[in-house]
Amino acid sequence: MSKFVFIYLISIFSLGMSGCRTKAVYSNPVINYSLPDPSIIQAPDGYFYLYATEDIPNIPIHKSKNLIDWELTGTVFSKQTRPTFEPRGGLWAPDINIINGKYILYYSMSVWGKEWTCGIGVAVADTPSGPFTDKRMLFRSNTIGVQNSIDPFYIEDNGRKYLFWGSFRGIYGIELEDDGLALKKGSEKVQIAGTAYEGTYIHKHDGFYYLFASIGSCCEGVNSTYTTVVGRSKDLFGPYVNKKGESMMNNHHEILISANERFVGTGHNSEIVQDKKGQDWLFYHAIDKDNPHGRVLMLNKVKWKNEWPVVNYSSQSRIEKPYF
Repeated sequence: MSKFVFIYLISIFSLGMSGCRTKAVYSNPVINYSLPDPSIIQAPDGYFYLYATEDIPNIPIHKSKNLIDWELTGTVFSKQTRPTFEPRGGLWAPDINIINGKYILYYSMSVWGKEWTCGIGVAVADTPSGPFTDKRMLFRSNTIGVQNSIDPFYIEDNGRKYLFWGSFRGIYGIELEDDGLALKKGSEKVQIAGTAYEGTYIHKHDGFYYLFASIGSCCEGVNSTYTTVVGRSKDLFGPYVNKKGESMMNNHHEILISANERFVGTGHNSEIVQDKKGQDWLFYHAIDKDNPHGRVLMLNKVKWKNEWPVVNYSSQSRIEKPYF
């Protein structure tokens, strides 16, 4: 074998090995401007649609086909169609769903610190990009008797529809009418978790209900202590417990995502979504200490170990992308 042929073969082999090692990767944050409290849904058009607290006025809508590359496509409301039940209130923590073929978005409306006048409303659209029509305020704190009634989350279970909500005054749930636009007549609220939590999300996996929530301070810049936690139950309405069997009603839980050397304030996660390999992914927001200009959008894979979710939330800059 000549020296030139040998060098050629070595070069081809090296390129092949390099190609085997090459993976499509991304870096957090996936959106590097403030986009707190994300909620996501996949529509029949193949796009994922993501909604967030209105650091962009009137609740921004983004879309993506791969969970990484996002385009801002509009807002849920305009200045003219914006809800008004809480004057000068902000629109926080939207929760998007498909109910009976309609896109139903629950939202909080609140003035910071006005914990007895804030409340939860609902809007409806035929498509995920809108236009959304505001339907009604479902309730306020002072009408339902739960202080700081924000952060809605909708779930269907055994053919019935429920809304969960709450922020550091207990997490509560209540049944809805079949269209999802009103509280079910005669239904009563039920408390399922204690006063450490907000940002409720419940996910059913292998026979358990997993209650994801956030603890700590969300909005103090690099001093934020927001942390994502989880407990689980065999029943939708609990009791939710940690690995030791201690109850979330008494503010016990497992830590899922917390601060690292770069990102702090890691909380208020989205729904879990799956890629084409069946891998689970979770959005949440955080504050980037390298560029602390808002609560940026983060994405990490969720793995399941011994029937509990695990998230690798290190500050690594090269993460294998979801598969689509």
